[in-house]
Amino acid sequence: MSNTVAAGNTTRQSQQIVYQILFAISFSHFLNDLIQSTIPSLYPILKGEFQLSFAQIGMITLVFQLTASILQPFIGIYTDKHPNPRSLAIGMTLSLSGLLMLAFAHHYYMVLLSVSLIGMGSSVFHPEASRVAQLASGGQKGLAQSIFQVGGNAGSALGPLLVALIVLPYGQAYVSVFAIAAFIGILVLWRIGTWYAEKIAARKSAGARQPMVNVSTLPKRKIIFSVVILLILVFSKYIYLTSMTSYFTFFLIDKFHVPVKDSQLYLFLFLAAVAVGTILGGGLGDRYGRKLIIWVSILGAAPFTLCLPYLPLFWTIIFAIIIGLIIASAFSAILVYATDLMPGKIGLVAGLFFGFSFGMGGIGSAALGALADSTSIAFVFRICAFLPLMGIITGLLPNTKPQRHG
Repeated sequence: MSNTVAAGNTTRQSQQIVYQILFAISFSHFLNDLIQSTIPSLYPILKGEFQLSFAQIGMITLVFQLTASILQPFIGIYTDKHPNPRSLAIGMTLSLSGLLMLAFAHHYYMVLLSVSLIGMGSSVFHPEASRVAQLASGGQKGLAQSIFQVGGNAGSALGPLLVALIVLPYGQAYVSVFAIAAFIGILVLWRIGTWYAEKIAARKSAGARQPMVNVSTLPKRKIIFSVVILLILVFSKYIYLTSMTSYFTFFLIDKFHVPVKDSQLYLFLFLAAVAVGTILGGGLGDRYGRKLIIWVSILGAAPFTLCLPYLPLFWTIIFAIIIGLIIASAFSAILVYATDLMPGKIGLVAGLFFGFSFGMGGIGSAALGALADSTSIAFVFRICAFLPLMGIITGLLPNTKPQRHG
């Protein structure tokens, strides 16, 4: 009888959204991605300090992104079976180590090693943090994923601005200031880990299994086909985003001869638009269906991306902001759509899609850097402008009904 009551209490609690934890994990995502965004923001400094080519700049991104992407799915698979509440703080500690090494790196190989440590920290963070967000969602996965995701987007937006204000005027060593963010992240994630551990203990003591919500009725082959389509869409989105985050500053400097500090400000405006688009995408996906939002957010950006390389400075920035708003709404919808396809495997899904997005971003950055060396930055942006047209394959995805909550 007591076990039945305990199980009922656990189920009832699991159906209540825990905003305190959601905002805490979103804040942690903010800090994690703030740290990550320092890497591309430092490219102009590192390029001058170490006399790097665009291909070497691309290699830095490749090492960082692949370190994160290769590990993430495996960590997700492992934590689906063996959740580790303290792994979140451990991951942030790796990022802290990488930051300090990057601040005082005097050789190119040290830069590569430092960004790999930050990448490893990210690979640990995302699968487990996504699981925490779902545990705290009360079943409102779209809302929870948007709250979680926007923290990361906000961190990515603020990072370049802080680099412009702190590191550009005073030099590479001031990257160490960002270690404060990592230390705060460790403290917050330790507290979240305590809640997470209590949640796991409560489930075990009640004999409750993780609820299988939205169990997919699709055949396995259709699920695999749908996941492949989703990964192709992530590819198109993140290769384009990589062209913006890694090379938009160089594009503006090359075409319009703007100062480095101004180029960082314009990048901040784009990334801020990405953060706003993420919030809009989550709510709209719950209301109108995730497939529609995926379709609009990728294919809908195409007219603007196709025009951007040929516009004057003012309209280039305006169109960049519009692109950020539209294209950012895709990822939350894609991730929640995938968790509906594979319920009970949030770690695997988060690891696969976050990891794949990082990996494609890394490969894309290296390839685009090499292409820029052999042609021009302007040519890279003219080619990448066609990527959102791949959004048309969203039509091949099966239709799903949007979730409704009270």
